Amino acid sequence: MNDKRYDVVGIGSAIVDILSRTDENFLERHNMVKGTMALIDPDQAKALYRDMGRTMNISGGSAANSMAGIASLGGRPAFIGKIGGDEFGEIFNHAIKAAGVDFHAGAKGTTKLPTAMCLILVTGDAQRTMNTYLGACTELSAADIDEGMISAAHVTYIEGYQWDTPQAKDAIRKACVTAKVAGRKVALSLSDPFVVDRHRDDLLKLIFEHVDLLFGNEEEVFRLYQTTDFDTAVRKLRQSNTLACMTLGARGALVVDVMSTATVPAAPVSKVVDTTGAGDLFAAGFLYGYTNGRDLVSSAKIGALAAAEIISHMGARPEADLRKLMVKEGL
Repeated sequence: MNDKRYDVVGIGSAIVDILSRTDENFLERHNMVKGTMALIDPDQAKALYRDMGRTMNISGGSAANSMAGIASLGGRPAFIGKIGGDEFGEIFNHAIKAAGVDFHAGAKGTTKLPTAMCLILVTGDAQRTMNTYLGACTELSAADIDEGMISAAHVTYIEGYQWDTPQAKDAIRKACVTAKVAGRKVALSLSDPFVVDRHRDDLLKLIFEHVDLLFGNEEEVFRLYQTTDFDTAVRKLRQSNTLACMTLGARGALVVDVMSTATVPAAPVSKVVDTTGAGDLFAAGFLYGYTNGRDLVSSAKIGALAAAEIISHMGARPEADLRKLMVKEGL
């Protein structure tokens, strides 16, 4: 069994992001809902890619972005995900290892599907609208879960996007049971409002049975508990018996546990360029703090700092050394 200790092991989609700047008319022409993620098939991906104009390719994936953020903060992360034997797979593999993340690509030779891609349109208000072809990600299964890696991690972090693929649900359940048997924690990101709508009952069951830490933005939490009232959402979070972080955009974030509620302001940023990965990096900062002995407010402040860095440029992987930024800010 792998006896190396990790702060966090992330399980999620291994994706290469293809980013392009666009306008509202483009979104309307392609029937996109701004600020959300939609699943597309290979033909839709090809057609959209042809229409996007100038693009840039950056390794992504929600949980993978979070693990890269933890590494930049000086933590010890690992990532479990599925890639294809293609150029994008090589790009993803190289980038995540170069970021300082141990990468477990699952059982060898079990997929011939191409590596997943996410076509991201960034509008002038810095909102990102994502169109994802899951490809190889759809074949992540229980066989790909490294139990030794899970047992060696303080926290296993799961992205909610995984609930769109049936085999991945079995992988997640196996990881949760493995973590609990080893006395470890399980964290869940709600990922996207439409994910919550599609899988609300499953997610609520998972939270009740396995989840210790919950991450979501305001809209995702509202959708989870089918409310539009802020106080009701906070009360429901408290009743979930988890440690919950609800991000509030420019208003910062709320940290809720059974006994208390704390609000942390957003970290200042001179210009918001692209909000892709803001929630991923908030989770990275919080999890880094949480697994390295920081109190909840300090952990949330590190999350806010990491999120501020990521929205200051295109792409969802840190460009600055987050550890140096954390030290500079006295966190």
